[in-house]
Amino acid sequence: MDKHLRTKQAKTNLVVASSSSEEVSSLEWEAVNMNQEEEDLVCRMHKLVGNRWELIAGRIPGRTAEEVERFWVMKKK
Repeated sequence: MDKHLRTKQAKTNLVVASSSSEEVSSLEWEAVNMNQEEEDLVCRMHKLVGNRWELIAGRIPGRTAEEVERFWVMKKK
């Protein structure tokens, strides 16, 4: 049972390490260029629905949720 507990803890630590590396890699994102109309729409939609990136991206043809979120994160810096 102790061995099982250690394995479970190791998996948990691995997930935490993975999350940390994702956050670090987000600092290396390339900036997303949006035109003024897209930027205005993202700002208005964010006020209405918050961080629901897929919903916001669905209103902008050709944009993915990841691009919209990346734009928002980079804009706030």
